[in-house]
Amino acid sequence: MREILGRRPLRFVFAANMISMFGSGMNSAAVAWHILQATHNEMALGLLVVLQTVPAMLLLPFSGVVIDREDRRLLVMWLDALRGLIILTVAILAFQHRVHVWQLYMMSILVAAGFWMFWPTVTALIQELTPEGQFVHSNTFLLAGVQGGWLIAGSVVGFMYNHIGLGGVLLIDVSTYVVSFLCYFAVRKGRHVVLRPEELHADLVAAENQLQRFWRDMREAVRFLHGQRAVVLLGASWALFLGAMMTGGILSPSLSDRVFHAGAQGYGWLSAGWGTGAFLSALYVAPAIALLGGRRAIAFSMALLSVCMALAPVSRFLFIAIATYFVMGSARGVGGVAMNSSLMEMVPKHLMGRVQTTINFTGISLQFVLALCVGWVAHNLSLVAAYALVACVYGLSFVAASWPVESKSAAEEIAAE
Repeated sequence: MREILGRRPLRFVFAANMISMFGSGMNSAAVAWHILQATHNEMALGLLVVLQTVPAMLLLPFSGVVIDREDRRLLVMWLDALRGLIILTVAILAFQHRVHVWQLYMMSILVAAGFWMFWPTVTALIQELTPEGQFVHSNTFLLAGVQGGWLIAGSVVGFMYNHIGLGGVLLIDVSTYVVSFLCYFAVRKGRHVVLRPEELHADLVAAENQLQRFWRDMREAVRFLHGQRAVVLLGASWALFLGAMMTGGILSPSLSDRVFHAGAQGYGWLSAGWGTGAFLSALYVAPAIALLGGRRAIAFSMALLSVCMALAPVSRFLFIAIATYFVMGSARGVGGVAMNSSLMEMVPKHLMGRVQTTINFTGISLQFVLALCVGWVAHNLSLVAAYALVACVYGLSFVAASWPVESKSAAEEIAAE
């Protein structure tokens, strides 16, 4: 742990993500609540999630190659700057009382496009900066920072929204992007790109044009995944987990509003319960993974998420629902760190961007379909059935994580070739 915190670049990355996620958490909660209050329709929230997946599905097949070929720090800085400008534009409209739902949709589409490239870039950057054997600890600090930001956001947005409005919340988000940009600027100097083994053959690379290099990079990632069944199953579990977690955000505002009649404050308490559980999981995630092993920790977490998701809407009291969200956040923390750390151990650094974007593409494709289904079920059938649908997806993630497989490390796989 001390070795990780002793590295100046990693400290700046962790701080940037905590600050950035505080703003993003407030943005996400405020936009979801505003749309629900404007439309009184869960399908509108489902449409929001669906629209957020469209640019990602178009960009992800190409973004992995970019992440593996460019300086990951500079990519993150560009993504922070562009997203901050987009949100600032909508914040100004909100202060002028001229913002419409379609503009919030458009903002969310553009910001989501940046997010789906941002997250695999940050993960690849952390893998690049972390010493071998320290991946669990670095991912624990990443989780603590990210969930710490979400925790603070979830705790305050429900109480602040009624006082500062949507425009104030968005302006806070913009300020966090500025601070995040400065933190990444301080990570290191100059341009740094991960060296790929094939670049040792400079004559071969020089003879290729950009299109040929792109297809060679894509084939390299496909060949790696074809020979790594353990990575494929981990990716399937991660994609299912990702789809369920992102879609679950559709349901929390309705749970507070329709079941507990607690409004924005109830939504804030539910978000705070999830964030607190995820944040505190940083205290025991490393011992839990050491005790259970990576795959068992993932499987246990997905099973716990499935059970709690099914129980949340039938809680008779708000404090029980908050406690259930606390347990789900804790399971998300352990499972997320185990997934990230296992992937870093299995995948070579020069392939990390492409493998992650492949997994994320699968996850958001599922999210696209699941968001429409969950929104329709919640609005036309029942909220309990919608929660049960998401619980089933977490259950499938448990199955993928539990499936027996003999895994090889990335080094063993490359040596075998």
